[in-house]
Amino acid sequence: MTNSPESNGHGPDADRHHWTRAEYPAAEDPAEPTVGDLQLEDRSALRRVVGLSTELTDITEVEYRQLRLERVVLVGVWTAGTSEQAEASLAELAALAETAGSEVLEGLIQRRDRPDAATYIGSGKAAELRDVVLASGADTVICDGELTPAQLTALEKVVKVKVVDRTALILDIFAQHATSREGKAQVALAQMEYMLPRLRGWGESMSRQAGGRAGSNGGVGLRGPGETKIETDRRRIRERMARLRREIKDMKKARDTKRTRRLRNAVPSVAIVGYTNAGKSSLLNALTGSGVLVQDALFATLDPTTRRAELADGREFVLTDTVGFVRHLPTQLVEAFRSTLEEVADADLLLHVVDGSDAMPTEQIKAVREVITDVLRESDAPAPPELIVVNKLDAADPLVLAQLRHAIPAAVFVSARTCAGIADLRDRLADELGKLDVEVNVLLPYTRGDLVARIHADGRILGSTHEVNGTKMRARVPQSLASALGEFAHVG
Repeated sequence: MTNSPESNGHGPDADRHHWTRAEYPAAEDPAEPTVGDLQLEDRSALRRVVGLSTELTDITEVEYRQLRLERVVLVGVWTAGTSEQAEASLAELAALAETAGSEVLEGLIQRRDRPDAATYIGSGKAAELRDVVLASGADTVICDGELTPAQLTALEKVVKVKVVDRTALILDIFAQHATSREGKAQVALAQMEYMLPRLRGWGESMSRQAGGRAGSNGGVGLRGPGETKIETDRRRIRERMARLRREIKDMKKARDTKRTRRLRNAVPSVAIVGYTNAGKSSLLNALTGSGVLVQDALFATLDPTTRRAELADGREFVLTDTVGFVRHLPTQLVEAFRSTLEEVADADLLLHVVDGSDAMPTEQIKAVREVITDVLRESDAPAPPELIVVNKLDAADPLVLAQLRHAIPAAVFVSARTCAGIADLRDRLADELGKLDVEVNVLLPYTRGDLVARIHADGRILGSTHEVNGTKMRARVPQSLASALGEFAHVG
């Protein structure tokens, strides 16, 4: 759940907005620990102890921009939209920073037509930012946008503390939360794609050459300009990126095999999509009774989780919890997680979860649909039907809920925490999945009892009689099963 900023102006132009971070409500612990509870306990087991760093000061290798986020000042550039949208974006950045383990001290917004090409916020504002950093005791500045390597370097020279952009922050959160082998590989690939153009050296060490200088007596094969240390490092990173891409491709084959098996068994697939921290994992638990990890934090779920569930009439379907989206999701992450996001393209139905307690839920819907459109465009697949589920009914503003009911009359309103509206959601799921079925009239030979069993398991029997030549059945079944029954079609 995104924190709401408390802003106040400073100076005549009032172009800065400050707030203190809000505390998240504590979640209630269930009586019996689930797998998700144990994962959450493990994730929370270690806490940073300030002042115990033994980091070497004599650094001669490439700076990998490893994030050391502790006390941070946020800064954003408001170029378009309303002031409420600009403040909501910076409030989301504050939630991201807290998820990464930082303490947010200040939040500043500057109004300008476009970000400054040199320092992102302009030289004058950069000097003011330096004063804020000194007064607050911050050790890191986080910018609400993706900065170029030159902007990062120039801004660091002015503020004299580490500068991190929104993309690096999100990548850091993904690195913290990835648990599966594939998830870790995807995050590592995305981080290296981001890092490659931003490598920089320390002092003169990076200009040192691996070979000898022209005219030297270094011996055969060692004369000439050689390869600089930074070039060597770039080459090694590219080699590792190529290796990671091959590993991800191999892991994708295993997941494709499982997905193909589900499709062959004619089990309808429902993908849960939505903005990060909208309550997708909580909804999966409420619908299936499973105990996957639930945490009031952004990007708590990175690895897709699939669970089986049953409708009231006994029909089975599978629910897949996918990674959450966010405004301006880094392109490196979309590319790296594309194989995971293909679960969306292959789904029979999208369960689009919206955080009803967010100040701007329609902006969340827009951001999620943009990412989904991008994924579907690459996979060249038609868009699955979408069912919008407005979650956190118990924490939402009644006025916002009234506006959403008017704007999205077909949406289902639920609270995954209290289970309010879950019964209505199950009914809607039955209706939506029922629309995917087709009616068949078949005469199945008595030797094909396997198909009769599949119709009973995955379809709805409308009529059945035993004839001389076999079992005559009229039923509504999924499209994939209807194709398998095509040769037994019966008229009359």
